[in-house]
Amino acid sequence: MNKLDTIDYIVFFVYFIIVSGYGIWIYRRKTGHDGTIEGDSKDYFLAEGSLTWWAIGSSLIASNISAEQFVGMSGSGFKMGLAIATYEWMAAITLIVVAVFFIPVYLKNHIFTMPQFLSQRYNGTVAMIMAIFWLALYIVVNLTSILYLGAIAISSIAGLNLEFCLYALAAFAILITLGGMKVIGFTDVIQVFFLILGGLATTYLALNLVAENSGQTGVLNGFNLMTSQAGDHFEMIFDQKNPNFIDLPGLTVLLGGMWIVNLNYWGCNQYITQRALGADLPTARAGILFAAFLKLLMPVIVVLPGIAAYVLYKQDVFGAAEFGQGADLNPDRAYPVLLNILPPGLKGLSFAALTAAVVASLAGKANSIATIFTLDVYKKVINPEASEKTLVNVGKIAVIVAMIMGVLIAPHLGIDKKGGFQYIQEYTGFVSPGIFAMFILGFFWKKTTSTAALFATIGGFLLSVMFKFLPNYADLSFLAPFGFAVPNAEGVYEIPFLDRMGFVFVICVAAMVIISLYETSRGVKTNGLEVDRSMFKTTRSFAIGAMTIMVILTTLYTVYW
Repeated sequence: MNKLDTIDYIVFFVYFIIVSGYGIWIYRRKTGHDGTIEGDSKDYFLAEGSLTWWAIGSSLIASNISAEQFVGMSGSGFKMGLAIATYEWMAAITLIVVAVFFIPVYLKNHIFTMPQFLSQRYNGTVAMIMAIFWLALYIVVNLTSILYLGAIAISSIAGLNLEFCLYALAAFAILITLGGMKVIGFTDVIQVFFLILGGLATTYLALNLVAENSGQTGVLNGFNLMTSQAGDHFEMIFDQKNPNFIDLPGLTVLLGGMWIVNLNYWGCNQYITQRALGADLPTARAGILFAAFLKLLMPVIVVLPGIAAYVLYKQDVFGAAEFGQGADLNPDRAYPVLLNILPPGLKGLSFAALTAAVVASLAGKANSIATIFTLDVYKKVINPEASEKTLVNVGKIAVIVAMIMGVLIAPHLGIDKKGGFQYIQEYTGFVSPGIFAMFILGFFWKKTTSTAALFATIGGFLLSVMFKFLPNYADLSFLAPFGFAVPNAEGVYEIPFLDRMGFVFVICVAAMVIISLYETSRGVKTNGLEVDRSMFKTTRSFAIGAMTIMVILTTLYTVYW
């Protein structure tokens, strides 16, 4: 039944009171000791020097995990199985790379926003173009999808009006966001606690239900039954005959485009890197390593329930009433369906976990939007002489305006028809190869010029569009023997999404090298960053933690290859 019992509402409101009360306490403590801090923009946007390693790691995960993971990734678990976990597990390796190589460059060069990096490394034109682009992308794609998917999930679980859920989520997120990054960072610790506790409870009961339906008990028996009854859902690497190869094309998830997806997201994304940019290097690295360990756990929370729902569907525990049938079968119903069978109390806990994930992501995204608008647009173009207090106030107004825009336009984008995970990947994937090429060469090759960066920005997007629509005009079957093309339902050979990203990235890098060499040979000067090898040395404890993650991942991929 799609409603919450009294005990569920009690559990949820306890969560709401704890998070809100803790946030207010953090905010008052921050402003109580020194009244001038309230007007400090770096403290507001970055929580400079305030976040601990566990707060940074928790905030990274809380901001990353949202409705598209709980709903979209569980749905993908229902449809294709454990293979979708590659987005989470490859992210763990990526976080280590970002901690070792990216964060030191940002901190050494006192970079606090991504447009600031582009301005400092290239020029103001590149920075302003990308600032406007990121604002549009964050509002129109990310903020709207998080809001709408979260509202749909909460509405379907609690039986509440969709529009009410949309406004309630936005209001709750604004309440957290207006306190600044310090409030977001520390409240995210509580959000992650609810997220993991509620998520694990859902997984436990889903696996136990699989066991009970076969006359057994216990999660281990449930897991063993899942592996035996849905063995094809426990393969990490697909071959070309698998119908899901178009989404996860074989070894590309280990050696190709998946790296671009993750490195761009975790290393070149204001929304994510902002959590670490206000800390010193050891603290930032420790926080990112903690997030990498939490990433290993995420598929247990968001993928296994989807596989359990698939097994229960095959066992006729669920049917057309829950998931639809034939062409109308909707895998994204997996997580909401499971939550609706939880006993009272636990349903409230899992409901709070889902809400925590959505609110934390909304707060983090809104804060990043406010940071970019205030520091890279308002301060540079509109009011260069703005005081610290004015910048903080503008940031707060930007949070409210962005959230209102998200609420107003989210219902009109067809997000629920595309599927949230696919919606975000489709639109960010058109630009991420070019952006990542621009960042990676800007970091580590001092000859990279501003013209080359502009080519990566604009040319990368155009190349992505070209590869997307190329199958309509050319026969790409010659790529099939190499694993770079598979036929769709109409028999037309398409390049898998991740492979398209890889191709565009390679072309962008090659073109940037050629353009840069040509320009520098004619005397064009570049703005290289301060980089030296000593920046990339890590502590022994970090190295041990990183090696532990590598061993765990190697074992997982070996067992479930």
